[in-house]
Amino acid sequence: MAYRIIIEERVKEYRLKVYPKSFTAKYNCDKLVYLEEYDNGLEASNRERSLKKWKREWKIKLIEEVNPSWMDISLNWNLNYNKLRE
Repeated sequence: MAYRIIIEERVKEYRLKVYPKSFTAKYNCDKLVYLEEYDNGLEASNRERSLKKWKREWKIKLIEEVNPSWMDISLNWNLNYNKLRE
């Protein structure tokens, strides 16, 4: 499951603020509250670009439909913070 490895690495990067000038670092975004799975990287990338154009209220509604408490989905993941992707 390559997508799982990629999302885990991205979560680690966000939490460790690997890219200090990024949106997630600037606004201290370190919780994963919504996730969609795709078998095709191009599909996933297109969906991500599409969601970025959505109004904030639409995004909030989408999140709250599946995660009304905004719980961090990745809390029970066993992430190895000693190793980041290269």
